[in-house]
Amino acid sequence: MNYYEQQIADCLEKLINTVDSFVSFFKDEKDFNQMVYTYWTVKDVLGHVTFWHESFARNLQDVSESRKATPLKGKLSDVNKMSVDSTREIPVSVLCQRLIKAQKIISEHIFNTTVENIPYKKGSRNYSRLEQLQVVNSHIAKHLRDIINKLK
Repeated sequence: MNYYEQQIADCLEKLINTVDSFVSFFKDEKDFNQMVYTYWTVKDVLGHVTFWHESFARNLQDVSESRKATPLKGKLSDVNKMSVDSTREIPVSVLCQRLIKAQKIISEHIFNTTVENIPYKKGSRNYSRLEQLQVVNSHIAKHLRDIINKLK
């Protein structure tokens, strides 16, 4: 394994741990209706993270399997609103299962060396495999910190 692939392996391990920590948070009984951000509850943040993780998994799998990826389109603020609106009625347990499934897809395809770039969103630049792992890990970890700090 070359240095770049080792970096991907290390980042993947961090992401798996972050996703596991995120999902574990939702296994205990807590007030998931508590507000974390101005318009988002704890559960809304779970929906948001799941929505984006599924998008990453879908785009990575499409590119890995030589299909044309269909990244999300629209202004980031609109897509983020859609991420919450489209998952608001889905039970926490189902969202956690979907997040875990998306992570498994990412883990299965992230080492495909034919994947040079992964689409993120229409109108935005693509990311390398390593960049995408780093950005996603940071994104989920930030939301988890915000939730934990809010529920202290």
